[in-house]
Amino acid sequence: MKNKGLIATLAVVVVVLIGVFAYQSGRQSASQPAEETAVQEEVKTVGILQFVSHPALDAIREGVEDALEEAGFEKGKNLNIEFQNGQADQSKLATMSEQLVNKQSDVIVGIATPAAQALANTTKDIPIVLGAVTDPVGANLVADLDNPGGNITGVSDKAPADEQIRLGKELIPDATTVGMLYSSTEDNSKYQVAEATKAAEELGLEVKTYPIPSTTEITQTVQVMSDLVDFIYIPLDNTIANAMPTVVGEANKKKVPIITSVDTMVEQGGLATIGIDQYTIGKETGKMVAEILNGADPATTPVYTFKEGEVILNQDQADFLGIEIPQELYDRATIVGGEEE
Repeated sequence: MKNKGLIATLAVVVVVLIGVFAYQSGRQSASQPAEETAVQEEVKTVGILQFVSHPALDAIREGVEDALEEAGFEKGKNLNIEFQNGQADQSKLATMSEQLVNKQSDVIVGIATPAAQALANTTKDIPIVLGAVTDPVGANLVADLDNPGGNITGVSDKAPADEQIRLGKELIPDATTVGMLYSSTEDNSKYQVAEATKAAEELGLEVKTYPIPSTTEITQTVQVMSDLVDFIYIPLDNTIANAMPTVVGEANKKKVPIITSVDTMVEQGGLATIGIDQYTIGKETGKMVAEILNGADPATTPVYTFKEGEVILNQDQADFLGIEIPQELYDRATIVGGEEE
C-alpha cells in the first residue's frame, strides 16, 4: 500500500511539473512575437523647426515627410514627428528648439537658416539636418561642406545668383539698374546679395540695395524702389517670401519685373528664376534624415548641394509686363502661371 501511495504521489508531482513547464513554454512562445514586434515597430522621433510658413518652406517640409515615408518611416506606425513653427519670430526659436530636444528627438530638422542656428545653439548631441540653408559654413553651422565635423549636416539651397541676374538682363535687355530687396536680419540673404551684386556689376548694371528690418517696411520700400530701378531682385529670403503678394502688388503698379530665387515666388507673381524646386530640396533633406535614423554619422555626411538650377518663367506675368520671352529660353523653361495684381 505504501508503494502504491508513493507511486501515486510521484505521478501527481510529475503531472504538476509537466503543467508548469507547458505553462512557462506557452508564456515564452506568446511573448517572443510581441518582443520581436516591439523591435520591428520601434518608434523614431523626428523634430522639425520651421522658421515661418510660406509656400517655399511649406513645400520643403512636405518633401521631408514624403521622403521619410518612402524610406519606410510612417507617421503613426514607426515615426513620430514633432513640429514647431516660429512664424518669423526669432525670440520663439530658442524655446522651440529646447522643446524639440526635450521631446528626445532622434533627429531634428532646421528649415531655413534662423531655425537651424537656433537648433545648433541648443544641442551639440542630437543630429541636426539642415533644410534650405544657403551658406552652412558662413552661418557657422558646419566646418566644411564635405566633412561637417559635428552633429550637423544637411542640404544647401544655394541658388545661382549670378545666373539669375543674367536671366534678368536677358529678359529685360534695356535694363540699366537693378534693385536688391532683402531682409537685413538674414545672413543667407546678405551672402546672396553680395554674389548677385558682383554679377550685376560685371554686366554693367547699377546696383541699388534695399535692406529692410521687418515686413512692415516692405510696402513703402517697394514703392520707392519701383521708381528707381528697372527690375527687382529677391534672394532666398524668408522675410520677403512671407510678404511676396505685397511685393508683387506694389511692383505691378509700376510694372516693374521681379527676378526671384525661388520657384514658389515665381508662381506668386515673380517674372522668372533659375532655381531649385523647393519640394525637391525637402525630398533630399528627408532622405538624409532617414540615413541618419538608420545609423549614418552627420559628422562625416557631406552637405548636399545641387549642381544646377531650372529655368522657371511666369508667362502670365510676362504678358502683363509686356515682356517677350526669347524662344530659346522658353523652350528649355518650366512655365508656371501667376496672378496679376
